[in-house]
Amino acid sequence: MWKDSISILDRKRNRILQAGGHDKIEKQHKSGKLTARERIDMLFDPGTFVEVDNFIESRIDDFGLDKKRVPGDGVVTGYGEINGRTVFVSSEDFTVIGGSLGEYHSMKIARIQDMAYDMKAPIIMINDSGGARIEEGIDSLSGYANIFLRNTKASGVIPQIAVIVGPCSGGACYSPAICDYIFMVDGIGKMFITGPQVVKTVVNEECTVEELGGASIHASKSGVTHFTYTEEKDCFEGIRKLLSYLPNSYLEKAPVIKSEPESTGKKSFLYSLNSLVNKKNRQDLSDRCHELLDIVPDNSRKAYDVLEVIERICDKDSFLEVQKDFAKNVVVGYGRIDGQSIGIVANQPMCLAGSLDYDASDKAARFIRTCDCYNVPLVVLVDVPAFMPGTAQEHKGIIRHGAKMLYAFSEATVPKISVIMRKAYGGAYIAMNSKNMGADIVYAWPGAEIAVMGAEGAVNIAFKRAINEAENKEETREHLVQEYKEKFMNPYVAASRGFVTEVIKPDETKKRLMAALKMLKNKQVETPRKKHGNIPL
Repeated sequence: MWKDSISILDRKRNRILQAGGHDKIEKQHKSGKLTARERIDMLFDPGTFVEVDNFIESRIDDFGLDKKRVPGDGVVTGYGEINGRTVFVSSEDFTVIGGSLGEYHSMKIARIQDMAYDMKAPIIMINDSGGARIEEGIDSLSGYANIFLRNTKASGVIPQIAVIVGPCSGGACYSPAICDYIFMVDGIGKMFITGPQVVKTVVNEECTVEELGGASIHASKSGVTHFTYTEEKDCFEGIRKLLSYLPNSYLEKAPVIKSEPESTGKKSFLYSLNSLVNKKNRQDLSDRCHELLDIVPDNSRKAYDVLEVIERICDKDSFLEVQKDFAKNVVVGYGRIDGQSIGIVANQPMCLAGSLDYDASDKAARFIRTCDCYNVPLVVLVDVPAFMPGTAQEHKGIIRHGAKMLYAFSEATVPKISVIMRKAYGGAYIAMNSKNMGADIVYAWPGAEIAVMGAEGAVNIAFKRAINEAENKEETREHLVQEYKEKFMNPYVAASRGFVTEVIKPDETKKRLMAALKMLKNKQVETPRKKHGNIPL
């Protein structure tokens, strides 16, 4: 009896594992893609994955296909461990009915979403699907709605990561769009609302799939994706790394990577990540920060790469940039300072002089709010001349987009620390986490310039008549510029009025940040009881 029952179970399990069939699995490999289960094996710690609802079958009742029953219904769901932490997953299987979404396919995903929400653990949703299953009609559309509803319910509660490793079109795009982060693999990942044929028919525009919704387009132009990789293996390693900066849910603080194993002798997931921030790799603080004097020119008109600054103030090799190819005038990403996970927002003088435009404002605002959701402290590196001027910016709604950034910083209750390195002018100074916008600590370097605008522009406006009446106009203008800088722009003026907490030397930056983060670790803010704010979207 038992022997026969176990034999039946083994046959059913084997059928589930080979649901797509050898030919379709080979076709998947030839197209440069892994299978759903291979992706899960690559993502999770070895031997930890547990499948859920694996015996569920598809139910297709129309088009004379009422007897079509496919095990698993084109998606693998379950949970496992990533660096020792419980994480939930759904992985669409393109070898089974093209990974198309039907009633039971969506039900499996919705159930695993509910489990992740209830357990307050991250969820990873791997997309490789032909879209809604036409044979199931409205049940397919209803299935998408159930997933979107759960994405929204879990937003800001648990980290949600979408992975695009195949087609993701039509309504399917909106589940990844609601997630916190989207990973995409170049060459195989595709995202678009309507395909090239529909675009051609409706708007008479010809384009390829890559031009419409390829990974490079979404990384650099649309800003839809956050991380792009050329290989699936690297993509899944990137996901594992991103999770190391985030807590399991909003109920926990951001992780601190410990440099020594716990006294129990058991290596926790934090300790297992030491390869990222091993204590042996950390260099002396003063030596690394001393290099900032050589990196950042004292002439505020000269550009430099702010990534080099970030590398000096963060633990070695700990910075993970987010959306690195989109809106390059602002850099955002995760790093560590003395093991503490932090979120960094920085102006990038190498692009548009570090000014804020509508895309950069969106990019920064989204990142700030994500950090605030998951209790990740914010460190802001300021070198900003202005919000980008011009008709193109105004017509694209820079007022609306810039307001998102102001709203995000004002709303955030996590520790917020700013370092004004050089320029901090006008409304852009306010937007970059100024003291009166809720910054807990604001440091300024000795050469920082904090004012309504640059000295040259201010003098040309305020002293226009005096310059025009002067015998030597250029000499008079230069004298007034220097006088303006000395009287109004130096950081001691702002410090004397309490807008700057302390003026520090560049080589003291990391030491001060460490102390501030330690002091702010138990920060708690009473928030008003309301339904929710109305961010200017």
